[in-house]
Amino acid sequence: QVQLVESGGGLGQPGGSLRLSCAASGRVFSMYTMGWYRQAPGKQRELVAAIKSGGSPNYAESVKGRFTISRDNAQNTVDLQMNSLKAEDTAVYYCSAARPDIPGLRYWGQGTQVTVSS
Repeated sequence: QVQLVESGGGLGQPGGSLRLSCAASGRVFSMYTMGWYRQAPGKQRELVAAIKSGGSPNYAESVKGRFTISRDNAQNTVDLQMNSLKAEDTAVYYCSAARPDIPGLRYWGQGTQVTVSS
């Protein structure tokens, strides 16, 4: 069992920055692919960025060059640095942990609201 607790988020200005953090409980954090997803009102949840232990991160096209995902296996954390924010980044952001060797095993955080507005 893995519990995920997000922090950060809130209100950001267009062109500004926000940082999200996710703390994971449980053991063998390094075995999980960690990711950030988001869901805007009336839209499906979508992958924003994901990172495996020791692997290169992958990003949605819409955030490439603006967002950076990073993980710290010693601290059991995964962060999402969001720069050059746009109004369309407004959504609830969810932290996710998935085991690539166990299909269907995925845990979610409770979500944190990000609103980009002037």
